[in-house]
Amino acid sequence: MTIIITGAAGFIGNHVARLFVNKYPDHKIIALDKLTYAGNLENLADLEGKPNYRFVRMDICDYDSVLGLMRSECVDGVIHLAAESHVDRSIKDPLAFATTNVLGTLSLLQAARTAWGERPEGSEGRRFYHISTDEVYGALAMDRPDGGDGPGGGPWGSRLFTEQSPYRPHSPYSAAKASSDHFVRAFHDTYGLPTVVSNCSNNYGPYQFPEKLIPLFINNICLRRPLPVYGQGLNVRDWLYVEDHARAIDLIFHSGRVGDTYNIGGFNEWRNIDLVKTLIATTDRLLGRPEGADLDLITYVADRAGHDMRYAIDSSKLSSELGWKPSLQFEEGIERTVRWYLEHRDWMERITSGDYMRYYEDMYGNR
Repeated sequence: MTIIITGAAGFIGNHVARLFVNKYPDHKIIALDKLTYAGNLENLADLEGKPNYRFVRMDICDYDSVLGLMRSECVDGVIHLAAESHVDRSIKDPLAFATTNVLGTLSLLQAARTAWGERPEGSEGRRFYHISTDEVYGALAMDRPDGGDGPGGGPWGSRLFTEQSPYRPHSPYSAAKASSDHFVRAFHDTYGLPTVVSNCSNNYGPYQFPEKLIPLFINNICLRRPLPVYGQGLNVRDWLYVEDHARAIDLIFHSGRVGDTYNIGGFNEWRNIDLVKTLIATTDRLLGRPEGADLDLITYVADRAGHDMRYAIDSSKLSSELGWKPSLQFEEGIERTVRWYLEHRDWMERITSGDYMRYYEDMYGNR
């Protein structure tokens, strides 16, 4: 197969590209990325020179270029990860999120439909896989504030998002992702395009751009900078190690049912404030600092507009149908993650200084 992975120079995308390139030498992997601020070619440096790997710098909103690539490379599959994904940025600039997440997805769908429709066999054996977020479902109730546990949910609530949960997006980011999900399903229902969708909980791990909570706070702890926590830090998120997400994407792409949806989560709910304290304890220990040395860095700030209280995913369908489950306990994943960022301070420094952008500007010219 020839497979395009969009957003391949981003956080989740580079892990998926690495998995596919190394696991499937008979697949030709085209890593496609516009290389905006969150795309970093350094994330893919270890794949350069692989015979089944090629990087293409391209904007998914450029329909003619996408269609030309689909035709010239006889692309069989699309794994669509490219997206604007930072909620705070979406609040400041919703139009950019609608452009990339909605129109970009529509561009890819139409290109796939056109290119595959030109082949004698049509879309037989093809696959368009769209990766989305749990945020499209809105917010879950916090009906266990005392931390009680029980069947069907975690310590903070009895309900979980399932594939049947209604869409109730509350931010421009989640609204744009919800719209893109609907377009994917519409192309399946209207044109018979072989699509599949997955909705995933919060990812963490190596190579995450340091505007997101975990890498940002690890870096701030190292530099003894404030750790800004929204509200009282009581919002709850379900966390999944990024390599476990990549494994799930692999399974769904190759074995998921066409036209279906799969939720991917870690069964691993944490309040933001408890996560921050765990990050402080782990980072301080690995840096050789006294226990609790950096707790005073926690700084409570005004809450984000439209801030959903709780997300939690039910992954039982993915587990029962395709045999997937998370491989890491959260404590092990956090330890591995903090160690990676501490051992790759040069990577972090190049991003925070902006030097990483010169890596690809020298190759492709200024944007």
